[in-house]
Amino acid sequence: MVINTELCALSEYRIYPGNGKLMIRRDGKPIWLGSSKAFSLTVQRKKAAKLVWTQAWRRLHKKGLSETTTKKRSRRAGKVQRAVVGASLEDIKKKTAQKSELRTAARESALKELKDRKVANKAKTGSKVAKKATQSQTFQKVPKHMGGKGKRGGTQR
Repeated sequence: MVINTELCALSEYRIYPGNGKLMIRRDGKPIWLGSSKAFSLTVQRKKAAKLVWTQAWRRLHKKGLSETTTKKRSRRAGKVQRAVVGASLEDIKKKTAQKSELRTAARESALKELKDRKVANKAKTGSKVAKKATQSQTFQKVPKHMGGKGKRGGTQR
């Protein structure tokens, strides 16, 4: 046996036969209200979405949606290794497979070689720099506020 129930216009709860009030609005539309509380609030023109106990408020604030609690799965792009301009993919894989001690030792030897080269270059250019230093002793230091390449074109404002 199916019981004919109505829905409350304010709270959207079921109204069983023998309960609630039927109110006819000015425009002639019949409205079922489940309780005197719902009737009073409707007459006061309160919005159902602002009343915490109504279904409209629960829908608006996403309450009671237990079925849709599963998170969306996000797809991650697979990591792809590509060859770099200086090295092929096989070379890169070999280097990553090597032990870190071997790589650090190779790096240190390369740095040492670079430093030695720099020292040799300094020794060569050191004599040239000394000659230039004796020749260019004539320049004067100019204070920063006296012109220059700034935005203001050398004037102080």
